[in-house]
Amino acid sequence: MPHPLVLQLRFTRGEFQRALKNVTPEEAVRQFEPMNCISWIIGHLAWQEQLYWLTHAQGITPALEVNACASGQPSSAPPLDEMWAAWRLVTQTADAWLDTLDSAQLETHTLKRIKPYEPYKESIGTRLRRTTYHYWYHTGESQAIRQLLSHTGLPSFVGDIGGKAPYIPEARSETAL
Repeated sequence: MPHPLVLQLRFTRGEFQRALKNVTPEEAVRQFEPMNCISWIIGHLAWQEQLYWLTHAQGITPALEVNACASGQPSSAPPLDEMWAAWRLVTQTADAWLDTLDSAQLETHTLKRIKPYEPYKESIGTRLRRTTYHYWYHTGESQAIRQLLSHTGLPSFVGDIGGKAPYIPEARSETAL
């Protein structure tokens, strides 16, 4: 069974997908400054996961196109289908590695710094939380964009967390008590 934090990331990814259901390719590239467009947001989250779980952790970078959506890159409007395809490739590839993690491994550190406010030495577990919270930030932003696009009947959050990703105690936490 994957670590509980990995399950939370997967649930969050599912909520992100649910939030963007029925967005058209034309709508996905529409930009309401200063926000980026929806297709960029998809690529941006794929970039972060690729950087953390694939490039830094395993030395592979299967979706070079998402690097255009990296933090600090100029605004762009990549095609929606290309960003979803890259996102799926990255997340599916990352899942094989994420499934191997246990609590002890989550306490190990990466020595790569992404942004000035991130410490040089940050644990894999902290990066897992950072990624999950980053998804929620952009899920909310995407809903604001959809409202500006006059979309109605948007999903309410959070979805079925109790059924899909309920609280599961970490075995190590229980023994520490």
